[in-house]
Amino acid sequence: MTDVTVERIDTLKTGDLHDLCDAADDAVKAGGGFGWVAPPAREIMERYWKGVLVVPERILFVGRLDGVIAGSAQLVKPARNNEAQAHAATLTTSFVAPWARGHGLARRLTVAVEEEARASGFRVLNLDVRETQTAAIALYEDLGFRRWGTHPFYALVDGKRLAGHFYVKDLTPDTL
Repeated sequence: MTDVTVERIDTLKTGDLHDLCDAADDAVKAGGGFGWVAPPAREIMERYWKGVLVVPERILFVGRLDGVIAGSAQLVKPARNNEAQAHAATLTTSFVAPWARGHGLARRLTVAVEEEARASGFRVLNLDVRETQTAAIALYEDLGFRRWGTHPFYALVDGKRLAGHFYVKDLTPDTL
């Protein structure tokens, strides 16, 4: 039986950092690159993940498959000077390495971010996703996220324009 867990982390042990970088590299190569279209050099990837942990507005969740980090998602709080949007957080940088898919890890990561957003008092959770990420789109829609718009030139991948979809979920108790 496969052990699937999700946890919020504040520090990365060396082995975990390597696992996270490996999983992210694999996800980028498979087209789920959260901005990257090709994996960056390892030192850039390592700096990215270390940087996430020092940004107060970012909360990092990792998903493990049999103890190995196989995916992640982040909750991003609005900037402190953005009073008008202080009620809304963003789910971003969500991925599961191709070798770990099919175990419910993406769902668990998304639910963990949503629960953290709700517990932190946010009333809205936003996200955006490339049109090519059909499994992610199906998951978000299944979890009650509502598509509110599409950007026709959201991303440029291998010289091809891709649309991106924008989603929102109302986290207020009366909409549960």
